[in-house]
Amino acid sequence: MSHVQPGRYPPAAPYVPEGWLVRMSRRPAEGGPSGAEWALRVRRLIVECLDQWDLMVTGPASTGWTAVVLPVTRNGRPAVLKVGWPHVESAAEHTALQLWGGRGAARLLAADPGRGALLLESLDAGRTLAGLDAFTACDIAGDLLRRLHVPAPPTIPSLADYLRPHLDRLDDPSVPRRFAARTRALGDELLDERDHVVLHTDLHYENVLAGSREPWLAIDPKPFAGHPGFEFQPLLRNRVAELGTGAGLRWSVRHRLERAAEAAVVDREEARLWTLLHTGLQILWARDDPDQASVHVALFKALED
Repeated sequence: MSHVQPGRYPPAAPYVPEGWLVRMSRRPAEGGPSGAEWALRVRRLIVECLDQWDLMVTGPASTGWTAVVLPVTRNGRPAVLKVGWPHVESAAEHTALQLWGGRGAARLLAADPGRGALLLESLDAGRTLAGLDAFTACDIAGDLLRRLHVPAPPTIPSLADYLRPHLDRLDDPSVPRRFAARTRALGDELLDERDHVVLHTDLHYENVLAGSREPWLAIDPKPFAGHPGFEFQPLLRNRVAELGTGAGLRWSVRHRLERAAEAAVVDREEARLWTLLHTGLQILWARDDPDQASVHVALFKALED
């Protein structure tokens, strides 16, 4: 049976946006193929997955930072095929989804880690937490995190092991010295803590979609094993225009954090310290984007006592 029939969508292999492939081609290897190597074979990987799982494509592809997503059907039932570039942050995605078993996150229907492919339940991509009041959205995201924070098995990579090399690079001139010193000190203080649960690490407003079996479900985890206080920074760095300025920004940042931490059952002060650590590293990671780096500097200041 052909899953890419002439005269139907798609006419040959599913179309993947050329601009996205060009951007992916610039990525260096992170424990797997380079972005350029992977971009050359992503269309073939998609077709192999369509054949392997007996899928029919029902609409155009969408793309995230490192993955292409296609709406499909299997045995007449809607699903989503996700094929992603293998890299450090995606390595345990299928493992975490299996552990969660659809509780608070999209249900995993099948996985082929060798191809970087996941078959997932279909959710409503048009309805995300971005459509809700930010504080209400933080309550919902925090409650999802509470449910996702299950004990981490050895197969989930360590957050501390991932972060330590980045802490060693904080002498980069893009990071103000005071922030670099504070972030290093927090790393020394926090990264040996042993409260290791499965972390999503990227639960921002658009990574929570409406579902049919549950009102809201998390998608696109970048799983690590670590302390749950690390989770909240994405809720601060997104929807920044709503934070205000000056004293209003400080209040909004802290109120978002407090609402999410309370819903996740994480101590507020632990959440603040972990979020400071996370924000200091985001300043480093945003060094090629001055506007985004300035957002993280403002967040860092708002979180300091």
